[in-house]
Amino acid sequence: MTDVDPTDLDTFLLPDAPAAMVAGETAPLLSVRNLTVQFDTDDGIVHAVDDVSFDMVANETLGIVGESGSGKSVTSLAILGLLPKGAHVTGEVRFRGENILGINDNALRELRGDRIAMIFQDALAALNPVLTVGHQVAEAISVHHDLSRADREARVIELLDLVGISQPDQRYKQYPHEFSGGMRQRAMIAMSIANDPDVLIADEPTTALDVTIQAQVLEVLERIQDRTNSAIMLITHDLGVVAGVADRVVVMYAGRHAEMGTVDEIFYEPKHPYTRGLLASLPRVDRRVVNERLHRIEGQPPSSIFVPSGCAFHPRCPYADLQGLCVTEIPPLVDLEGGHFSACHFAKTLDERIPPHA
Repeated sequence: MTDVDPTDLDTFLLPDAPAAMVAGETAPLLSVRNLTVQFDTDDGIVHAVDDVSFDMVANETLGIVGESGSGKSVTSLAILGLLPKGAHVTGEVRFRGENILGINDNALRELRGDRIAMIFQDALAALNPVLTVGHQVAEAISVHHDLSRADREARVIELLDLVGISQPDQRYKQYPHEFSGGMRQRAMIAMSIANDPDVLIADEPTTALDVTIQAQVLEVLERIQDRTNSAIMLITHDLGVVAGVADRVVVMYAGRHAEMGTVDEIFYEPKHPYTRGLLASLPRVDRRVVNERLHRIEGQPPSSIFVPSGCAFHPRCPYADLQGLCVTEIPPLVDLEGGHFSACHFAKTLDERIPPHA
């Protein structure tokens, strides 16, 4: 991989790219309020996202974690207006104070890919197989900025070099099938950062990459963020990646919040049984017992059509009161202390509670 000096990143910024936020300003770049997404199917209503709220500020990385089907990717697609027409979306998605949920297609197209961009999970499916990689990256630029052909070509080469693609002056003429899986993912990242977005949504950006390349890709995202003050939403299953790069974390389960807080609060003081189960499932080098079996959360995630009553996690929760609130009432998201939120009826007493079903 070509090393890029962070001080040289001025060359990768478009001349008319605005700063993500004025220094010292604390208002959210992106504010999601009571976002709910449902789909009508022959089997019933799919409750993909249920009353989700969070904020993203400049120069912050927000990690969103949870098992498959928890609503992470649907949340990001709803923000960008990329859900199918059959989706029923309610709530608010405010970018710089303006509610962009439900704005007309032309206004959304001007915003999408320019001020808000996304790195998609499946690079092979996202890239057009009959167009060169360079053409596709250049197209992402030309849709929003009027640059000469020579300037576009120079920027494409710079971007490919920035994300670690060797011989970018030759590679930009190649097609996606001529790239390895890791190179295709890096090309997707180049497309997403082409216009220096204020908000970058990264859906499993290190998928199919080995550990070394993962670290390099995450370092590139951090460098871009340091220079542009952009806010990054990192959607991932990899708690190790979240621990290393995120500032705050949203833990989702069955389309709902389970817990929100800083990285230290989530990893060292988790206040939701689901979060504790996820963390206990991680292999740790400091375990004293050799050959100790990893913890696993009993049961399976619920169907999005038949979400359990009360707390959706209660059928799998070792702390659940199966005769009381856990079964009958959805737990509210409570602020425990200074921005650490948990949606558990026993969040404030979880440390003292003896798990009745462990």
